[in-house]
Amino acid sequence: MASNMLGFIVILAIVSPALVSAKDFIVGDDKGWTTNFDYQTWAQGKDFRVGDRLVFQYPVGAHNVFKVNGTGFESCIKPAPTEALTSGNDAIVLATPGRKWYICGIGQHCAAAGQKLFITVNSEWMAPSPSPSANSANGIIPKFFPTAMMVVLIVSIFGLSF
Repeated sequence: MASNMLGFIVILAIVSPALVSAKDFIVGDDKGWTTNFDYQTWAQGKDFRVGDRLVFQYPVGAHNVFKVNGTGFESCIKPAPTEALTSGNDAIVLATPGRKWYICGIGQHCAAAGQKLFITVNSEWMAPSPSPSANSANGIIPKFFPTAMMVVLIVSIFGLSF
């Protein structure tokens, strides 16, 4: 059993930094997914990464969300209705790097009211490397602290010794 638990701890130590660093982005913040809002300004300066989630919040029935390509974005061309997200709290995991485009397919919300979002998703979160002038405490402790705490917690719960 101890070897199985050790394997679990090793896997947790590898996966934990990725889980800690993923972010949820509420599209439009407190305005949500709505008409007459500048989503490009909202997205400006945000660092979207693989593993992050976009959350589109809106009243059910008032809007929807379509993932489209660049042409669909520019021309507000919506895909088949079956591809629409319609829950009012749609969470999209950013699974791959690259450009991503989203529009509302209700009426003229995209074309006339600007309800569309374009973002660029960067590669997965990587812990920052310490700068040459940084001391080891500034570079190492923050980088591994969440993982180390998780390992200490699991070891204390299960009373494991190495």
